Amino acid sequence: MPATRPSAADVSDRILHAATRLFAARGFEGTSLQDVADEVGIRKPSLVYHVSTKDALRLRVLEGVLAHWNEVLPELLKAAATGKDQFDAVVSETLRFFAADPDRARLLVREALDRPEEMARLIRSHVTPWVAIVCDYIRKGQEKGRIYAHVDPEAYVAQVINLVISGVATFHCIGVVAPAPSPEGRMPQRHLAELLRVAKTSLFLPGAEEE
Repeated sequence: MPATRPSAADVSDRILHAATRLFAARGFEGTSLQDVADEVGIRKPSLVYHVSTKDALRLRVLEGVLAHWNEVLPELLKAAATGKDQFDAVVSETLRFFAADPDRARLLVREALDRPEEMARLIRSHVTPWVAIVCDYIRKGQEKGRIYAHVDPEAYVAQVINLVISGVATFHCIGVVAPAPSPEGRMPQRHLAELLRVAKTSLFLPGAEEE
């Protein structure tokens, strides 16, 4: 029985996954389309059929990572809007997304350093819509006396994003100061739990009940 040929969607997903890993490890300039094709196990012309240029591939990879927030987190916010676990759900989902594939975080850090203006444009497009929802949630919590009054909502969200992304991206080296079992090189639960605790305790007043 002949082997089933992978669908175009499957090949496209493999290309994006390979490009994410290589761009994160080597940087955009240090990765060629031939490198990506070799990683996927296809010929370069086949790769070009799916994505015409390396710049186009980089943009697709970045937008794919950032679009996660646009698609998933607002739904989490809406679903948890009347429950006390809203904050945990949002931050935990973000942590899981990056911890599941640390190359996503490493790529964003690389791109933020190498192409800050372009990254700022992408973040404004993909992240700002749900940031407004989170900030509204924080302000309502301040009005009800559950969240510290001195918290600056937008600045807080920006710093938590930075904490999560940089924490996951650099864990493979900084994590040696607090070693823990780590499956497949991913950030272990010990460190994920501490990231969540830092974000939570700097926001909510002691003993405050989330609504």
